Amino acid sequence: MKIAITGMGIISAIGNTVEENYNALISGKMGITDIEYIDTIHKNEIKVGEIKFTNQQLEQLLQLPQDNNFSRTAMLATIAAKQAVENAKIQDINECKTGFISATSVGGMDMTERFYYEYFDNESCRKYIKSQDAGDTTHNTAHYLGLKGLVTAISTACSSAANAIMMGAKLIETGQLDRVIVGGTDALSKFTINGFKTLMILSDTYNTPFDNNRKGLNLGEAAAYLVLESENIVKKNNKQVLAYITGFGNANDAFHQTASSENGEGAFLAMQKALKMANLDPSDIDYINAHGTATPNNDLSEGRAIIRIFNEDAPEFSSTKPFTGHTLAAAAAIEAVYSVLALQNDIMFPNKNFQTPMEEFNLRPITKLTQKPLQHVLSNSFGFGGNCSTVIFSKS
Repeated sequence: MKIAITGMGIISAIGNTVEENYNALISGKMGITDIEYIDTIHKNEIKVGEIKFTNQQLEQLLQLPQDNNFSRTAMLATIAAKQAVENAKIQDINECKTGFISATSVGGMDMTERFYYEYFDNESCRKYIKSQDAGDTTHNTAHYLGLKGLVTAISTACSSAANAIMMGAKLIETGQLDRVIVGGTDALSKFTINGFKTLMILSDTYNTPFDNNRKGLNLGEAAAYLVLESENIVKKNNKQVLAYITGFGNANDAFHQTASSENGEGAFLAMQKALKMANLDPSDIDYINAHGTATPNNDLSEGRAIIRIFNEDAPEFSSTKPFTGHTLAAAAAIEAVYSVLALQNDIMFPNKNFQTPMEEFNLRPITKLTQKPLQHVLSNSFGFGGNCSTVIFSKS
């Protein structure tokens, strides 16, 4: 059973809409900059993919009441989810069995960490205590949309949004829901900056996926959502289909809390499962949107997994993280949008900043915007704890 994608919405460091993101991708405009808005001692040491809106500006865009407790993560989610619903031309969000599955790792901690020392003395900031958990972020967005169906949150680190997409597809496939809004959101926070700094995998310059001299990742913030609908709903309402989800897989290599196994076992199994579900051979994949974080461990592990699946005849591949930074739980959702855009326009996006091939293998990402007829795009997303997910997007 194919799952139709009928709407998309996104806000990232390279654009506030799907159209703006696409224009940035094809023009080569990267969104990695010095830190402007978040107050951190690492401000002058790292670069990030930052969305150039203050929290107050985001509140105004959404016309939120003054007493709202929306975190930045929730506001980004609401902007992108609202776009997706409008793009799918949904008039009544509850006209059929509809769910909302949102992924996040930061949740509301971008607000709670800011007011941590003030809670006992400043009553006005106590409303953010409830926004700490991932579920509150999700419920705030669902409430804003007026959605009354199933609402749930997923948090599996950097594969979170891929797992949200997979769960939504399964709920439609099994007939439990007719339509699901799926995706992910994460804002920059001091917690994540400090955490990745401790792991020593942040780059002090622009990230360079699959380059032999890669130094680490740039963190980013973003939100993106897809509207998934059953074939019955598509036919009943004569809906325009942007692309289909035809296969997906999840696996865990159980190797390490923050590192992937060197032979890419989890990534290999996830891709293998996705291909089997889609009833495709590796040779049917036209383009891979790689996880490609530019960390020494990920790119080696993912590269070896790609070779295990495709042998030496891998299709063109690239990581789009030099454009946006690594957006954690939102990464798979924004890259799902980019995968659909690739299919719609028969185009493959460049792996920016690449110069020197890795010593361990002969894989080289594409470095220029490339036109090619595309039928199937495979997108990888791998998270801490070994949680690896792959989704295949197809034209038909």
